[in-house]
Amino acid sequence: MATSSNVSFLLGLTMSILLFAGMQMYKGLLSSSQPMTILGGWLGSDLFILLLATINSFENMTFGKGFQAKLIPEVALALLVAMISSGLVHRVCVTTCVIFSLVGLYYINKLSIGKYQAPVAMATPAGKSKKRN
Repeated sequence: MATSSNVSFLLGLTMSILLFAGMQMYKGLLSSSQPMTILGGWLGSDLFILLLATINSFENMTFGKGFQAKLIPEVALALLVAMISSGLVHRVCVTTCVIFSLVGLYYINKLSIGKYQAPVAMATPAGKSKKRN
């Protein structure tokens, strides 16, 4: 079920704050072993996706429908905030956060292209082509 940009912004912001607070509350547990640091990076990549959706919803509210997130301001800002948040937990969480975030960004881009990009028709020659020997 789709929501409006206003509701999406509020939900994304609330979930981002709750996820950041949860990562800080369980900082000791998330940095206690190798699998838990990987989990901390995965939570950081979830924070990245939530922040990216929140930023995009805010821009849609401000600049109107159809405004798209760009690589440099929006994606870079969301990734930087997620990396800092993961770095407050453990330094290995930063590395796994970047890896998981880039994989997630690839699949988000793939889904977006499939949904919003118009199919491109193949150009065919108008006249007969002669075979040359």
